[in-house]
Amino acid sequence: MAADGRNHYCRESKMPFRRKIMPFITHWTFIVLLFSASLCSADDDHEMEEFLKREHSLSKPYQGVGSLGSSHWELMGDAMVTTEQVRLTPDMQSRQGAVWSRIPCHLQDWEMQVHFKIHGQGKKNLNGDGLAIWYTKERMQKGPVFGNMDNFTGLGVFVDTYPNEEKHLEAQKKRYTPRTQRIFPFVLAMVGNGSISYDHERDGRPTELGGCNAMVRNLKHDTFLFIRYIRRRLTVMIDIDGQHEWRDCLDIPGVRLPQGYYFGATAITGDLSDNHDIISLKLYQLTVLRSQKEEEEEEEEITIPSVDNIELLICKTHTHTRARTCAVFFPCFTTFTVIPSSNYLLPILKLPNCRPLFQRETNPKKG
Repeated sequence: MAADGRNHYCRESKMPFRRKIMPFITHWTFIVLLFSASLCSADDDHEMEEFLKREHSLSKPYQGVGSLGSSHWELMGDAMVTTEQVRLTPDMQSRQGAVWSRIPCHLQDWEMQVHFKIHGQGKKNLNGDGLAIWYTKERMQKGPVFGNMDNFTGLGVFVDTYPNEEKHLEAQKKRYTPRTQRIFPFVLAMVGNGSISYDHERDGRPTELGGCNAMVRNLKHDTFLFIRYIRRRLTVMIDIDGQHEWRDCLDIPGVRLPQGYYFGATAITGDLSDNHDIISLKLYQLTVLRSQKEEEEEEEEITIPSVDNIELLICKTHTHTRARTCAVFFPCFTTFTVIPSSNYLLPILKLPNCRPLFQRETNPKKG
């Protein structure tokens, strides 16, 4: 039984590689490890068991994947199955592909371990566009967001390999400041409620919950992505250095995701391209002991994805123009600060002590 510890040591002790059979260890080493595990358990005051859910997992030999009705997984677009991977896109321009689970997931707590590979002939920043792992209400929908539809409902974790914002600023003869510069590829997460559009020109910055750089292209060793959702907390880690060690990427409390959504993986290429491969998707059910207070707090059914202290979309309709001004608001601060952007020039909605992250105007539908 693994402990869901908060500190770094505890986290590493319960990553996927803990399932491998360890070599012979001395009696004293065993005692030390046992003591460490007990500290992890005491530190979080929770114990956890995990179970592989095969009906929600994808792995070799991919038996029946892509065949009509004979698999739990369904292919779409340019995706194809080989003996070694599910290739979402080949290293060719203007392709998009996906693999989606046919079965909705009704687990309260879970973790997804993704074994993936991104590689191609293009040099740095001459490749694209990336892949995404989804837990969404919708499935099998083509679109511009890494091969999935825009305005999705649920969770998206993106491995973005092309810096759109950097190229946009270069075209305007502007430069990044040290505060805003980011290194690609970049991993980020976004929660959508069906009304939020992913901002391609800014690489998803306005709506991201957090992220980290991840140099994952053309590596000879395996690369992994770890997504955990437990007690309404979203954690993403990466293992990309070939050391079987996990690195923190983001950790966000108060994430509310409904049950009954679908897992999927998608990828897209444009003028630039890459091979985007999924080697495995392994979903584990997490069984966590909860206090009575926690159980009472989580009894409320979640119907719309949201994040505590973050209003995903605030819209105001202007009486005279009938145009709608929409803004994404992040947690409130003691001072009112506007993040400048040449793309959004409308007056800012001034809510007390809150920071709007971006704002845009949408024209009303004709008729």
